Amino acid sequence: MTRRSAGGVGAPPAKHRALLSAMIALIVALSAAIYVGVAADDGSTDQRTTVAQGAAPHNPAAPASTGTWVGAWSTSPAGAEPGTETEGMAGRSVRNVVHSAIGGTSARITLSNLYGQSPLTITHASIAVAAGSDTAAATAQTMRRLTFGGNTTVVVPAGGQVMSDAVRIAIAYGSDVLVTTYSPTPSGPVTYHPHARQISYVAVGDLSEDVTGAAYTEQSPYWRYLTALDVLSNESDGTVVVLGDSLTDGITSTQGANHRWTDVLSDRLRTAIEAGRDLPRYSVVNQGISGNQVLANGLGRPADNQSGLGRFGRDVLSRTNVKVVVIDLGVNDILRNPQLADPDRILDGLRTLVRQAHARGIKVVGATLMPFQGHRGYTGAREDVRQRINAEIRDGKVYDAVVDFDEALRDPYNPRRLRSDYDSGDRLHPSDKGYARMAEAFDLEDLKGSAPAEL
Repeated sequence: MTRRSAGGVGAPPAKHRALLSAMIALIVALSAAIYVGVAADDGSTDQRTTVAQGAAPHNPAAPASTGTWVGAWSTSPAGAEPGTETEGMAGRSVRNVVHSAIGGTSARITLSNLYGQSPLTITHASIAVAAGSDTAAATAQTMRRLTFGGNTTVVVPAGGQVMSDAVRIAIAYGSDVLVTTYSPTPSGPVTYHPHARQISYVAVGDLSEDVTGAAYTEQSPYWRYLTALDVLSNESDGTVVVLGDSLTDGITSTQGANHRWTDVLSDRLRTAIEAGRDLPRYSVVNQGISGNQVLANGLGRPADNQSGLGRFGRDVLSRTNVKVVVIDLGVNDILRNPQLADPDRILDGLRTLVRQAHARGIKVVGATLMPFQGHRGYTGAREDVRQRINAEIRDGKVYDAVVDFDEALRDPYNPRRLRSDYDSGDRLHPSDKGYARMAEAFDLEDLKGSAPAEL
């Protein structure tokens, strides 16, 4: 009678099993070192895979699993930077300066190559807390090297984006954070956000972990490649994402002062919670793009200034731990349309965004459209379109809750134009005082709750 091995039917001898186990373990280890997941950066949820080179051990400062991952800062990729079509930022270190809307004990970043025409190779990236305002210098002992799937180098395909590994770093609420990338090779057009209202820096050579900032002599009004900073936080339970145009981008706010209305809203919410009000502990991130429309894209392939409908999946729904969406879009659909805009089409577009958010269980707060009489694009017919859209919004036929920016900022003696002290001077965009008034008009109670049940 044939005896069977203790390992089961047809099991190989013990020494063969040991050899097979070792080979499998080696294959798994090599696979983990080679492949890094990269998401498409086109507003879809498709997944891609890219090769990461220069393998290194996982960051020894890996975060403890406490707290909640939330958005601390983000911005939308808006276009391809002019003048970078061939070389990109080859041979230079790009040090982006961003303002954290919440504190945390660990951090991770997202880099985008949405507008690149060739793969973007990043061989060195770092994160640090800035030593102060308006500086490329880092606070001592905060400089951290970033990795991607355990590797110091990552290749981001054209049209793609990648998230870094988490690294342990203490980031305080309201602090400026330095995120630096170095690419040694030409990568084609640089994906950027042009109206940062924040000075960032560039240095020649790989100075990603330079703490002094002395070599960062070139200043930049752009954010390049970087589109998100997430933190592991005990201060926040979720993220409020604001989708908008230049009024949300804060194009006329004081540079470097963080006076966009979303910044003021973030401060208001934190102050109210510290005062004991029963409100959600949320961070606020800004996905405004100057010139953005609900319906129409800009020029190019991929399109610069992608429409709200086109970018909603990437710029809003794919942000970290989203609880509430705020939408302030529609003015550019009226002003930039060479014909008279159709209010029903704009409203249909806004309702489509709301349905997509509701499908994820996300509540949506929407804004009325502010007045613009005196702006070069103003006509009586366009004013009628704005009024028709606002009437639908106020009647509760678009959003779950409404913030009435129109009522808050209009001139009480001429409601077709901005109140003079809320006007930056161009009859369209607010002053710092106007941005503050927008934030004050927002009812913080509207952040409570979730999307209504669909019947």
